[in-house]
Amino acid sequence: MEILINVLVLVHLIGMACIVGGWIALRARGVESGRGLSVVVWGARFQILTGLALVGIHESQNDPLNHAKVGVKLTVALACAAAAEMAAAKARKGSGDSNLIDYAGVLGILNTAIAALWETS
Repeated sequence: MEILINVLVLVHLIGMACIVGGWIALRARGVESGRGLSVVVWGARFQILTGLALVGIHESQNDPLNHAKVGVKLTVALACAAAAEMAAAKARKGSGDSNLIDYAGVLGILNTAIAALWETS
């Protein structure tokens, strides 16, 4: 089970890197092109899926979890994914919205900060 948890944590971190790194790359070259948004979208999707899987595994093992933290992180992750999905949909229609991708990037950083800074006791 430990190997599965470690693999899920690795994919979770890769998802975060895709969101933040993809956002930085898009801002560097201009988001209006719409190319590269799929990295951010898939990163956000992987964040949600692996986060839920990790919570499920820890719940099944009766590990103590801070449910408030989990709820806040899930809410931020869903908002990040929604912003990324809407930015990609607008880019496919030819009307890119750089604000939406900025929201996704900032929400990805916020979720990382919550994970790192919220003390669980």
